[in-house]
Amino acid sequence: MEQLMEILREVRQDVDFDTCTTLIDDDILDSFDIIAIVTEINEVFDIQIDADELLPENFNSAENIYKLIQTLQAEDN
Repeated sequence: MEQLMEILREVRQDVDFDTCTTLIDDDILDSFDIIAIVTEINEVFDIQIDADELLPENFNSAENIYKLIQTLQAEDN
């Protein structure tokens, strides 16, 4: 989770990723932020987040993003 938090903070230092659960719903993250986050996650965690996984519920909170990462890593094994 710490690696994910580092990625998120690199992209948007002004967001409280520890508590925010409406990153997409409240337009806190825009499409450019999501692209940057997904690119870094794919590289750091050695996974592939596909377009069909780019759903608001997967990116509304750091916790949801981390759950997506864990799901994709489990599928690879």
